[in-house]
Amino acid sequence: MNSGIITILLPSALAIIMVGLGLELTPKDFARVTKHPKAVLIALFCQLVLLVGIAFILSKVLALSPLLAVGLMLLAASPGGSTANLFSYLFKGDLALNITLTAMNSVIAAITLPLIVNFSIAHFMQDAQQIHLQFGKTVQVFAIIIIPVSIGMLIRHYSPLFTEKLNKPLRIFAVIFLIAIIIGAIASERQNIAEYLTQVGIATALFCMFSLCIGYFIPRLFGINSTQARACAFEIGIHNSVLAMTIALTVLANSTIAMPAAVYSIFMYIFATLFGMLLNKFAAHPAAIAT
Repeated sequence: MNSGIITILLPSALAIIMVGLGLELTPKDFARVTKHPKAVLIALFCQLVLLVGIAFILSKVLALSPLLAVGLMLLAASPGGSTANLFSYLFKGDLALNITLTAMNSVIAAITLPLIVNFSIAHFMQDAQQIHLQFGKTVQVFAIIIIPVSIGMLIRHYSPLFTEKLNKPLRIFAVIFLIAIIIGAIASERQNIAEYLTQVGIATALFCMFSLCIGYFIPRLFGINSTQARACAFEIGIHNSVLAMTIALTVLANSTIAMPAAVYSIFMYIFATLFGMLLNKFAAHPAAIAT
């Protein structure tokens, strides 16, 4: 990718998307944790512990190259995307819980994402000095996530009518930008893309399926109702791949690390749609999907 696009356009576009995410949040979304603490804690445990562990295991079992392994771990550490709210709405999830999880994940990821990425680099790469989230870059990641989300929340608080006008254009922009960044990331690695698809295609497909299944069945195992479990599944299964790719391309300055997120973006909407359709299909037979 052109250096100007990477250093200026990508962070700017991501900031706009994260502002859009903030437009959907209010302080009440954070306060709502007290109403559904069990569901929130289980979902966060699945997101921050189980999925990171799954990504680590997949990287080992499938023998991913060090850079692709770091990319998969970066993807696992990324919070849910705002599109998860749309899927929760379409497939009868608890939308309020979904928004709450998005709010919590966005804040927590600003702290956990650098930690997980630095661990991954130290573990998978022999020469970790070349790529590393030092303190300055860690602050950059924090700023990328927190500042625009806070701006979006402030806009919603002080100008709700303006917020309504912004919501739809920002959602359209997010979809267009996601497609553009995937094309750009793939184009920059076009000579190696077939090899990357072979190496990371299975890993990302499996990770996507594990994310959705863990997000739904683990909460159900702990007595969370189906509506809330669906919200958890889509929040956990639909990662903010734009954030992962932007961090890979700008903060870490490595297009190979962006590949898992780019490939995952191709799978996640397809798999999430099929998963939602299956849940709806078997909704009349709760015993079939209760455990």
